Amino acid sequence: MVRVTTAGHTTRSSIRLRTAILLGCTALAALAPGLAQAQDAATDDGTTVLETINVDGAGQGDADSKTVVATESTAVGKMPGEIHTTPATVSVITSKEIEQRGADSVEKVVQYTAGVTTDYYGSDNRFDYVTIRGFSPFTYRDGLAIGRTWLGVKEEPYAFERLEVLKGANSTGFGVSDPGGAINYVTKTPRSERFGEVYGTTGSFAHKELGFDFGDNLTEDDTLSYRLTGKFQRADGEFDFSENDENFIMGGLTWRPTDMTSLSVVFDHLDRDATPSGGGHPRFTDFDRDRFFGEPDFNYDETNRNTLSVMFDHDFGNGLTFGSNARYSKVNRKSGFAYIYDADGASDTSDTVVDRIFSSGDGSNEQFVIDAHLLYEANFDQVESRTLVGVDGKSLKSTNDSYALYPPIWGGNAPGIDWENPVYSGIPALDPSTRGNNDQTATAIYLQQDLIFSDRLTASVGLRNDWLDLTENDLLANTTEQADYSEISKRAGLSYKITEELAAYASYAESVAPPSTGNEPVYGKQLEAGLKYRPDAFPGMITASIYDLTLENITSREGPFYLASTVDKVRHRGFDIEAKAEVTPNLELIAAYSYIDSKIVDTSTAASSIDGNRFAQVPEHMASLWASYTLEGEGARGDMTFGAGARFVGSYYFGNNNTLKSDNAVVFDAAYSYNIKENTTFQLNVSNIFDEKHIANDDGGAYYYNPGRAIYATIRQTW
Repeated sequence: MVRVTTAGHTTRSSIRLRTAILLGCTALAALAPGLAQAQDAATDDGTTVLETINVDGAGQGDADSKTVVATESTAVGKMPGEIHTTPATVSVITSKEIEQRGADSVEKVVQYTAGVTTDYYGSDNRFDYVTIRGFSPFTYRDGLAIGRTWLGVKEEPYAFERLEVLKGANSTGFGVSDPGGAINYVTKTPRSERFGEVYGTTGSFAHKELGFDFGDNLTEDDTLSYRLTGKFQRADGEFDFSENDENFIMGGLTWRPTDMTSLSVVFDHLDRDATPSGGGHPRFTDFDRDRFFGEPDFNYDETNRNTLSVMFDHDFGNGLTFGSNARYSKVNRKSGFAYIYDADGASDTSDTVVDRIFSSGDGSNEQFVIDAHLLYEANFDQVESRTLVGVDGKSLKSTNDSYALYPPIWGGNAPGIDWENPVYSGIPALDPSTRGNNDQTATAIYLQQDLIFSDRLTASVGLRNDWLDLTENDLLANTTEQADYSEISKRAGLSYKITEELAAYASYAESVAPPSTGNEPVYGKQLEAGLKYRPDAFPGMITASIYDLTLENITSREGPFYLASTVDKVRHRGFDIEAKAEVTPNLELIAAYSYIDSKIVDTSTAASSIDGNRFAQVPEHMASLWASYTLEGEGARGDMTFGAGARFVGSYYFGNNNTLKSDNAVVFDAAYSYNIKENTTFQLNVSNIFDEKHIANDDGGAYYYNPGRAIYATIRQTW
């Protein structure tokens, strides 16, 4: 798990525009789409080698820009496969859908996905607040671990061809994770063709943005290609004294010495300077979202990350391919946050002064991750076999220093604020609360096997063993703790084609989440069954599933769960249905519905027992619908595309004690684009059209509202 403790100084440093460097080639190779295709060939023992299924993200890039319906994915593991016959629930958000909905954050990208909850912390913008089937997901990039969305770096979606969302427990695929699911980001890599776009966006909150994504071949024989992607943004937040600035640039080279080998090297730099929150709003008040109750010179969140990724593929022929990815990243982060934490909940509205907490810190981490695997595909009479075996390793070194000052009721002297007449007090001296560094190393071996009988029944199994070594140094207490773990996770599934269009599946999967020293890992288990319908009449995919998912072996109060060790397990039983379809060449539909029956099993006898309660921030019902219709141009008028969507989030409890609860909410979004002329498009996106306002979180005596209405206009030129 990658954990970055947010932190900061008492003075702000302005965002710096750094130069991105296109790095030369170095790296590895296999499964290069469209380039590494194994031909059918008979062998001496009578077996027949299958044609390789190519679903690597680089090759999918052009297809992902043209459709919202993905048919293939590697989200269940590192073995490519058809979504239709994969015995698991997978949702793919393509670059076309991301652009169409104007989704500029991971939360916005996945908010029309079944089983996914976003924005549950409202106007707190420090992280990508996402849960899948009620639990915070782990994230991966090109199959290599990043960490949880909780406490992690906010990712830039413009860097990716697609986001693959796997629902449910599955540590056998990518490694240690939580039981709710995982998100795999697929990086944009060079293509063997000339392409490009440049765009400019302006809109709400003084938003100004420039982006570009282009590439071409550097050699006439298409063996060497490049790609350069960038986004530069200057904007405010939706509350006073805020900013939301970003510099992102990414460059890549791909070398194809033969049609069987591919090597890609990608470097990217992310530099973000934002305001994490306005500090919340006092309870029992109804101020506009723009009111600020933090400290203007102290509420800040600065992120600086450099990442180097290497992707190598080689096809040996006769069904055998080799693939290896590696990534090095260095993150520095500083954050300061003054926010309302009123001990009495401001129930006495005649007292207009509310308590606040001040916290800050500095955090950094270096991570190196590498994976290598062999894939063998063959056909034995009526049985198709696909075997993947691999190893991966990870090294993470992190440092975290944090500081805090608490209100007088807790023995501190943090200045409060009068919500009727706010007077900002400046930045007080903060006491150190934690100071330490952590080293984590992890290695794993894994095996995945698919057997397809008569092109109808698919049997899939996975087995993985992770070895973790942890060292934690507490520099305040001058102590060191070490621990090592060996954990096995398993997966098994069956998928049966009832017809060529309809498939049924059932699966069992396990997850293992990495522990801290002195605590055991958290385990997850899921039983799932479902149906998948892929119509022949038009591109589409409909998936319906039921599941029984448990989080077990809770041994600490650490985030993102914050459950006492007396809690035996959290059990989620649910139902998801999701449809993505291009019903006609002009009409696209995306629809989703989710139901989650959440239950905490607490074995303690204390009066504060939460046994039988719902897990915090898990709605019982969620639903969404997005429709897009293209009116073809006529004469001088170009094509016009109209998009509209609605998102329903049922009520949920803010805490595991189930005392405070949100209201049901429906939020409407819209999009419009017009082809001014060939390759030139005007686009308008509006989120939360009617500025619907509800309390997304009630934390520590403060309200955090859902994001308000935002309007953005974009001009885009492509070639």
